[in-house]
Amino acid sequence: MSVLYTLFAISSCAEHKSQQQQFMPEEKLTTSSNANTDTATFGNGCFWCSEAIFQRLDGVIKVVSGYSGGTVPNPSYEQVCTGTTGHAEVVNVIYDPSKLSYDELLSVFWKTHDPTTLNRQGNDVGTQYRSVIFYHNSEQKEKAEMYKAALDTSGAWSKPIVTAIEPLKNFYSAEDYHQNYFNNNTRAMYCQYVIRPKLEKFEKIFKDQLKVKQ
Repeated sequence: MSVLYTLFAISSCAEHKSQQQQFMPEEKLTTSSNANTDTATFGNGCFWCSEAIFQRLDGVIKVVSGYSGGTVPNPSYEQVCTGTTGHAEVVNVIYDPSKLSYDELLSVFWKTHDPTTLNRQGNDVGTQYRSVIFYHNSEQKEKAEMYKAALDTSGAWSKPIVTAIEPLKNFYSAEDYHQNYFNNNTRAMYCQYVIRPKLEKFEKIFKDQLKVKQ
């Protein structure tokens, strides 16, 4: 199994985000009310990168960047960046299970970041960038644990996988400027030198699962 993670020697995602105006987010529902959809919540580094990747999968209806796993209600981005709130940057992936399975989402999750680096993805360092799966039900928990154990046994990575698997207790939508970030800021340096290369590698591996471009 190939590891798609690539380290780019430029300034961190956090440094770019801190230059933006901050807005206080409101807590969003953790699951969809539509019986024909399901929701998965993943933390695998900067949510700008994660959002751009999951948005391109056929069967994904919506991706919302946000914060989960912390103790401070309704945190701001600046609070999360201190590393003291306990939140991780995550994406809520709302999808159609008739087109895309949770197993396939797990495959994308593990193949598009380095799950062996504790509290770090590239130049983004801190507990808010930890590798974590927040499960919504017992079935998601079981599948995540089985997949993680199988990957560790397979030796896909030379180091142990440190991905945490935790129940989803909260999800707070991130500020508006974080949403749909890559699509709205394709010329930004971080998008060009970090997100775009990840997307290109992702699209080669998962080319049969991508949305048809209009």
